[in-house]
Amino acid sequence: MSEPAGIIVTIDGPSGVGKSTISRKLAAGLGLTYLDTGAMYRAVALYLKSHHCDIEDASVLKEALENITIELIPAATEEDDVGVLLNGKNISGLIRTPEISMLASRVSAIPAVRTKLTRLQQSIGEKGAIVAEGRDTGTVVFPAAPFKFFLDAAPQERVRRRANQMRIRGEQVDEEALLKMNRARDKQDSERTLAPLKKADDAILVDTTGLTIDQVLTRITGAIRE
Repeated sequence: MSEPAGIIVTIDGPSGVGKSTISRKLAAGLGLTYLDTGAMYRAVALYLKSHHCDIEDASVLKEALENITIELIPAATEEDDVGVLLNGKNISGLIRTPEISMLASRVSAIPAVRTKLTRLQQSIGEKGAIVAEGRDTGTVVFPAAPFKFFLDAAPQERVRRRANQMRIRGEQVDEEALLKMNRARDKQDSERTLAPLKKADDAILVDTTGLTIDQVLTRITGAIRE
């Protein structure tokens, strides 16, 4: 699929490295649309869980995917997550849990799911200039994007950030359990056969450990301007 004439920036990396915050602010600063691909996989995961679908049953999965429509709602501010409508229902507050994160990782390894959502993401990209955030936006979704970045951070730093986000939402956090879950998800995402989590060969690696949001943004925008 050909890519749009407008700028495309991809921001990939594991959870807790600051992808969402950086992508939102970068999109706002450059006047681009923010595409949160992870939210789309979470929406599918939530649908399959709430409808008790057996993801190992191809016919059940096929029927479920045919019944799913996903729309992204632009965040009200740079600090907010992108909202999600699943079949017209706002599920934004239901998809940001560790349980749905793990299920989304499993679901994202299913070829039928990836095909449906990759096509949807590419169709969104065709409509205008975007900052696409996820785990395979630079390797699979927009492989010809001119600006690609891969964010990473130390495991403990990633857990601290995620825990702070959850506490802000009023959730109880067990950081040790969260660290184990993050490591399990990293392993699951990196070792899957289909579209594994990895840095694109032409992506710029940015280690966000110990850096402020503004410092990371300065590095990325500087690289784009160059």
